Amino acid sequence: MGKRNFIELDSLSLQDFDENSELIPLMTPEDEELINNETLPETLPILPLRNTVLFPGVVIPITAGRDASIKLINDANKGGKVIGVVSQKDESVENPSADDIYKIGTVARILKVLKMPDGNTTVIIQGKKRFTIDEITSEQPYFTAKISNLSETKPEAKNEEFTAIIDSIKDLSLEIIKESPNIPTEATFAIKNIESNSFLVNFVSSNMNLKVEEKQKLLVINDLKERALATLKYMNMEYQKLELKNDIQSKVQSDMNQQQREYFLQQQMKTIQEELGGGVSSGQEIEEMRERAKSKKWDDKVKEHFDKELSKMQRMNPQVAEYSIQRNYLDLFLDLPWNEYSKDKFDLKRAMKILDRDHFGLDDVKKRIIEYLAVLKLRNDMKSPILCLYGPPGVGKTSLGKSIAEALGREYVRMSLGGLRDEAEIRGHRKTYIGAMPGRIIQNLKKAGTSNPVFVLDEIDKLSTGSQGDPSSAMLEVLDPEQNSEFHDNFLEMGYDLSKVMFIATSNSLNTIQPALRDRMEIINVTGYTIEEKVEIGKRHLLPKQLKEHGLDDTSLKIAKPQLEKIVEGYTRESGVRGLDKQIAKMVRHAAKNIAMEDDYNIKVTNEDVIDVLGSPRLERDKYENNNVAGVVTGLAWTRVGGDILFIESILSKGKGNLTITGNLGKVMKESATIAMEYIKANADEFGIKPEVFEKYNVHIHVPEGATPKDGPSAGVTMLTSLVSLFTQRKVKKSIAMTGEITLRGKVLPVGGIKEKILAAKRARIKEILLCEDNKRDIDEIKPEYLKGLTFHYVRDMSEVLHLALTKQKVANAKTL
Repeated sequence: MGKRNFIELDSLSLQDFDENSELIPLMTPEDEELINNETLPETLPILPLRNTVLFPGVVIPITAGRDASIKLINDANKGGKVIGVVSQKDESVENPSADDIYKIGTVARILKVLKMPDGNTTVIIQGKKRFTIDEITSEQPYFTAKISNLSETKPEAKNEEFTAIIDSIKDLSLEIIKESPNIPTEATFAIKNIESNSFLVNFVSSNMNLKVEEKQKLLVINDLKERALATLKYMNMEYQKLELKNDIQSKVQSDMNQQQREYFLQQQMKTIQEELGGGVSSGQEIEEMRERAKSKKWDDKVKEHFDKELSKMQRMNPQVAEYSIQRNYLDLFLDLPWNEYSKDKFDLKRAMKILDRDHFGLDDVKKRIIEYLAVLKLRNDMKSPILCLYGPPGVGKTSLGKSIAEALGREYVRMSLGGLRDEAEIRGHRKTYIGAMPGRIIQNLKKAGTSNPVFVLDEIDKLSTGSQGDPSSAMLEVLDPEQNSEFHDNFLEMGYDLSKVMFIATSNSLNTIQPALRDRMEIINVTGYTIEEKVEIGKRHLLPKQLKEHGLDDTSLKIAKPQLEKIVEGYTRESGVRGLDKQIAKMVRHAAKNIAMEDDYNIKVTNEDVIDVLGSPRLERDKYENNNVAGVVTGLAWTRVGGDILFIESILSKGKGNLTITGNLGKVMKESATIAMEYIKANADEFGIKPEVFEKYNVHIHVPEGATPKDGPSAGVTMLTSLVSLFTQRKVKKSIAMTGEITLRGKVLPVGGIKEKILAAKRARIKEILLCEDNKRDIDEIKPEYLKGLTFHYVRDMSEVLHLALTKQKVANAKTL
């Protein structure tokens, strides 16, 4: 029950009605009986009310400002003083139509009409009976309608449930009047003196703080018991809101008193600190921190720790060195995004479009990334996986992380780990030291502003170990989904939740990553690009980027696919596209120079233009060694910059059976050569080699480009083929290459890096490739269009390799062994 007001029809200026409470007559059961026996006229003028509902028996004042409403009141006041009152469905409608008013209203009698100084007319009316509109007979100058009586069902006089409801309404009304400061206490007399149950329900319903549609719902209820029960429910809600409001005001008053007390104490402490320190007071600074802390979303544990540290700072002398450390510490607490998360956008189709827009090729990588995002979406706990994008330089590992951040709608953070050798860079310094700082993980989260960014850990394989600890071991807690919910930073001195961060590591090699650290990550192999893919990347991404960076547009220079292919094949040898980007930049700079100097140049680049600008091709496609020479075999190797072909040469010289290996080979490749030599000795009869040959001739194995270190387990097949070719003087077939490891029993073992090796073989125009049969699954994962022109032979035993690789005839100048 709220403060009673004059209800206006056309304006929002309200006048208090409390002082005029004598205008509300208390209806007796006898008055109610007389009203019920009254006969309603068949037709009545209809007065629409904007913001209230009139109930039977209730007296309300209304202010009319519309011309139609004023004319209706004047005409009715001169006549029978009986009108029909209905409520508007939308109070903002200035001139309501028949559809804008409710069909059920109350017949009202005009008690008094007052002319107001502002030109409006105020009329006091009393509700009589409810009615329903059967038909609108006229709309001008005001509504006139045919109406019919709406009967009301009343419970029996001795209905105990209804009696209890009425008693509850009275009691609750008295409680509301007692609790509400806006209702005068005299209203309790009115409630106590109401004898009619029907009028009590209507009176309370009319005076409650309800919306028009809610009051209208009460009015249309025909059963008095149901209407009383509905009224009681609304009263309970209003009483609960009133209690809550009073509780809040009480708490606010109490808090204000506590704040005033603290203010006086702080002012005294400020004066004492100024006297003791002789310097500037820190009171204002501390107050600012306390105000900032109110908006933080940290839990009780963090809040308690912050308040404790703030109190410690409050007791410090601002002149001591520890004061600035403590201030930096608390600033970090306030700047960190505790429990602040950006909302993920799990539109996987949009994510796929972003990945396709930013990266050409890499279909398997994109597929796995989309799978991870799908799992995140379905699991819906925001716990992110730890991804490691592994591959050669320049293939787009770091930019993939940026695209994932855009697809998810998260902040993007990149942290380079190359050469990092101080554990404190990860975990931070203890704040007891001068110059102490938090670790770079916490610092980057502070910059990101959210606790769930996409966090790219670049070059994780290049973490170093120094005298200041082992950073790779410190990363174990960061990248463990089971532990990083309480990541401990030495400077922060508290656990910080990193479980919502999506960590994406990048690496060129897995061999240098600590095994325990590698075990915590999901490895995604980002392989190199084919020539066709590089040409498309150059056309779609690199050329437009370089034109923009050099202030040109796409009409200033055009490089067609044949010329891009010439640049790729003649001037770059890499798995990625950084070298290609540099060569395209040279072409663009050449065009920019000519435009600036107003010289003529070819907008459409020709092959001659490529040679003029970039010079003669420096990286001619690898050629095969002369197949007429026995002992020369082409192998396939994996390097950190992608695949490459590898020539292995063998030669015999008279001696005592010594084995010499050159070419800057590692331990594994030297072991492969030894195994191959021993296998040949053990199976000399099968190859048709005389045993005494091994005692009369020295064997020299060489891998060209001796300045380049070489090692790995994939040269065993190639070395064995080279030696058998040498001893039997049978030449190796043309356009064939091979890769694989061998055992002493002559078994061929599978090796890795197959896609990179296949790309290298295709660049060198190789036609046939020998692989272990177990590597067939790696070939199946490569797109068929990249395998055109290649024939694969899958083997399990060295006898199969030699049968496929060596010709039957000996070379023309074969030695007699």
